[in-house]
Amino acid sequence: MSDVKNGATNSVEEVSEKLHDRDSSSNAGSDFDLVAYHEHNAGRLVVDPEEAKIEFGEQVAKKLKLSDDGTKVLWPQPTDDPGDPQNWSDFRKNLQLFIVTLAAIVPDFDSGIGIADIFALATQYDTTTGVINNLTSNWSIFLLGWGGIFAVMLMRKLGRLPVLFWSQVLALGFLVGCTFAPNLKTFTAMRCLTAFFATCPQVTGLYIVTDLFPFHLQARKLNLWTMGFIISPFLSPFMMGFIVARISWRWTYGIGSIYGAIVVCLIAFLGEETLFDRKLPNPRPIPLPESRLRYRVETLVGVTGVRMSKYRDSWNDAVFACFNVVWRPHLLAILLFEGMVFGFSIGINTTNAVFLGTPPPGGYGFSQFGIAGAYGTPIVAVLIGEVLGRYFNDWVMNISIRRNNGVFIAESRLWTCYIAMPLYICGFVVLGASFEKHLSVGALVMGWGIAEVAVMVNTVAIYAYCNDCFPRRQGEISALINLARTLGGFSVAYFQVPWAMKNGALQTFGVEAAIVIALFFLIVPPLQLKGAALRERYSI
Repeated sequence: MSDVKNGATNSVEEVSEKLHDRDSSSNAGSDFDLVAYHEHNAGRLVVDPEEAKIEFGEQVAKKLKLSDDGTKVLWPQPTDDPGDPQNWSDFRKNLQLFIVTLAAIVPDFDSGIGIADIFALATQYDTTTGVINNLTSNWSIFLLGWGGIFAVMLMRKLGRLPVLFWSQVLALGFLVGCTFAPNLKTFTAMRCLTAFFATCPQVTGLYIVTDLFPFHLQARKLNLWTMGFIISPFLSPFMMGFIVARISWRWTYGIGSIYGAIVVCLIAFLGEETLFDRKLPNPRPIPLPESRLRYRVETLVGVTGVRMSKYRDSWNDAVFACFNVVWRPHLLAILLFEGMVFGFSIGINTTNAVFLGTPPPGGYGFSQFGIAGAYGTPIVAVLIGEVLGRYFNDWVMNISIRRNNGVFIAESRLWTCYIAMPLYICGFVVLGASFEKHLSVGALVMGWGIAEVAVMVNTVAIYAYCNDCFPRRQGEISALINLARTLGGFSVAYFQVPWAMKNGALQTFGVEAAIVIALFFLIVPPLQLKGAALRERYSI
């Protein structure tokens, strides 16, 4: 990794040379852009204060703001403005993270309600579970990905808060439509529109984490936000399965609507705008209203964002930003890998209800209560994955900084994938064997749980790596990863059950695991070897 360290970008080297050649500290400091350094040096950050003195010079190093314990340089560098979200109190920051995590639960939670209701919906609309899966579940998953692309375009211009607020208001309205849908066509349309608009928090979270927290805390905070949307598709089958066994399926969507309304209220009353235009000479170029209430309302509904939009990226840049970043080789490769890792796990979620409810010999023949209880397995697994990922990602980061003499290299994030992949193989093979050989429920629980731990650990590492490589494109990165994982899972439900019924679940899940491991070996080690060169050539 020392070779990677020596591959610093030319801008940093030139700045360092200038600093050493000048006698005037004021002139030296003016040549170094503290605001934009972390963006122009994507994937390679000087974190150790002592290394900063060597690379930037004493005069610049004195100006750098450090973490509370003085061991790490803060990137991005907080401004002196108390309104800078990087300067907010820990409580204020964590409250915003808590709200966006609760909001990130909404899209997949709403989508997962249909899994618990699949047999009841088939009865209500006089059709089969296969039609319900193909017509409503799969297409709602498909639209979860595309909604995020459009949300990011708006957030670059209007800010985080108004887009988050209006998307959740619309999603809530369409979910209420699902609750009272009189026929299958109406239900399908409402469910798909709910997915399209609800997905916004699943791309907003990366923006908010990077707006609020310095580099060395971002992976830990991403772990919490990621846990929200990974655990959410299991929460609704777990909770609603018990409800639909007793009362009408419409109550399950009613309860989902109540949760959505709570999230909308939290956003409306406690949510804050975290976008801070730190690159502008004056981050607040428009006069603020004298009334705090008026400013609050205008920021929430988007009036402030519309006024600020002329100071931000053009609409042309906002619309084409995703297209401008997706073709970068190191990003495209890791998106393909993550799309398969997460996609097959989505397939498990949508098809396990069928496997568990189908009478023997095709399935386990669980009752509605039994199916609901089984979905407690991945919930516990994701919580375990959150704890493992929290400490392992921090450990990898600190090891990388020490090995590279105080410099963090983005490719070190990918070492976490080496922990996730053996768990992924083990989980999928045991799960497949459980269904095919009708092993004990304990084997089913272990296989499913281990697989979900692997998905949780791997996904956080991928988000952190992509964020480090493209620090100016957090929203686009989040939207593209969200699109990749949903496209990966969209088609699985179409073929997984028929394939397993014909050739056995062990073959089905085994081949899926083999595809993921093949992609791992083809993508992750080469990125670790050539990632620095790719970043230098293709980073934005």
